[in-house]
Amino acid sequence: MPTGFENKTSKTKTYFAPSINSKDITTKFQEYFTQIKDPRVERTRYHLLTDIITIAILAVIAGASGWEDIEEYGISKQEWLKTFLSLPFGVPSPDTFRRVFERINPREFEQYFRQWVQSLVENLGVEVVAIDGKTHRGSYDRESQLKALHTVSAWSSEHRLVLGQTKVTDKSNEITAIPALLEMLDISGCIITIDAMGTQKSIAH
Repeated sequence: MPTGFENKTSKTKTYFAPSINSKDITTKFQEYFTQIKDPRVERTRYHLLTDIITIAILAVIAGASGWEDIEEYGISKQEWLKTFLSLPFGVPSPDTFRRVFERINPREFEQYFRQWVQSLVENLGVEVVAIDGKTHRGSYDRESQLKALHTVSAWSSEHRLVLGQTKVTDKSNEITAIPALLEMLDISGCIITIDAMGTQKSIAH
């Protein structure tokens, strides 16, 4: 994991952007994700919920795309993870990650995840935010007759960080989803980039 972000430079003056080291990031993990309710019964809690969530998030940031990938990331980074996680029984198995995330309240997780990202953004100082829509490959379920998942995301170009994301409902489009996304974020003073579809007066206001 990198310990900071590249320095930003301005055309009018040179300065160093605020950076966050790994200790700051992991401290904020504990601050926000310990508030999530553990859905497991007491006797099955071999692994701490914060350990499970922390490894999963870090693994996905590093490029993991499945439960096995998350376990592999945890094993490969286990010595480093032990510096700030308990890991009383080592790295959880893929099935453990799957079962826990299937039962966690998604709204509660999203709430604290956004708060965590926002805390990082406040320290980093984001300037350029790109708004863009994406259809997620492989999300279409023919058997359940579910359409492919389409989301709109806010992306910090400077720090390569997703600041927020919202789903585009089946009977809607990006024009209605973008305002809902912007309402979640504090983007005052930021430069917003958006494609032609989003150049609506209602969105600009």
